[in-house]
Amino acid sequence: MRAAFVIPGPGGGRLEIREVAAPEVQPGRVLVRVHASGLNRGEVLYRQAALKGAPYIGGVEFAGEVAALGAGVTGLTVGQRVMGHGAATQAEYVLVEPRALMAVPASLSFPEAAAFPNVFITAHDAIVTAGSFKAGESVLINAAASGIGIAAVQIARVLGASTVIGTSRNRGKLDKVRPLGLTHAVVNPPEPLGPAAKAATADKGVNLVIDTVGGPALAETLKVMAMNGRLVNIGRMGGRTGELDMERMSFFGLKLIGVSFRARSREQTLGCIEACARDLLPHLASGAIRIPIERSYRIADIAAAHDFAEQDNHVGKIVLTFE
Repeated sequence: MRAAFVIPGPGGGRLEIREVAAPEVQPGRVLVRVHASGLNRGEVLYRQAALKGAPYIGGVEFAGEVAALGAGVTGLTVGQRVMGHGAATQAEYVLVEPRALMAVPASLSFPEAAAFPNVFITAHDAIVTAGSFKAGESVLINAAASGIGIAAVQIARVLGASTVIGTSRNRGKLDKVRPLGLTHAVVNPPEPLGPAAKAATADKGVNLVIDTVGGPALAETLKVMAMNGRLVNIGRMGGRTGELDMERMSFFGLKLIGVSFRARSREQTLGCIEACARDLLPHLASGAIRIPIERSYRIADIAAAHDFAEQDNHVGKIVLTFE
């Protein structure tokens, strides 16, 4: 099979397509013929930081068809269209646990399906599990035009948020995200977040914040949170450290919650996949959740896909195909 390898080196990892043996089906596992795999910001960062070590196949999400079922696997059929989350997914075949798979709705193409798992599983976990979201609450999503941001906007909307505020430094990006469920858009910076958040929530403050910016946004974000508000940090695109007003945090009973799939067991991750499927697949099948695709590249052109991702001008997912 063809697979996209990252080859570590002194200047960071380089990309190379190699022909390697396909994995063999094993008991309790499913062999999937991959048609498309998403490309995420994390994979680009890991490739850039790959200075030493063994070559590895990149990718964490995929969509394709069941090629073979291991002994003991039930509930799936050969030829079934599936999408899932795993490791080394930028390859023509991937071997995964059945619980890591979700059925692909008939309305979705393989590239659209491949763009769903990673960001929607992450955003769903942040909103529902870590953030304890309840219908009728207000949600602020920092960096709403990112992959996770776009997923979070739609999840908040379909689960019944009263208000969905999104921030970005780029007004053009926010304009593209607004139709997906934003009720209020703030170009921050330079626009201050406080007045917009107060107006959007009738001066009550924001109940739940989903944050991928990190340190630089912390102080300003805390000021717009409601009593007993929760901030769930997923990423630190802007930096790892920020100013924390502990007096405000204590007085308002604010909760700062950090999440990372890198620190979780595989069992915990599988639970997140199943919860996402339970809550979101009906909305995906109905068309209430959409999967914007910015660009699609053949796997042979994966270097160009990484180059495009590094420019950070896209809204929507970048997808690699094996067609």
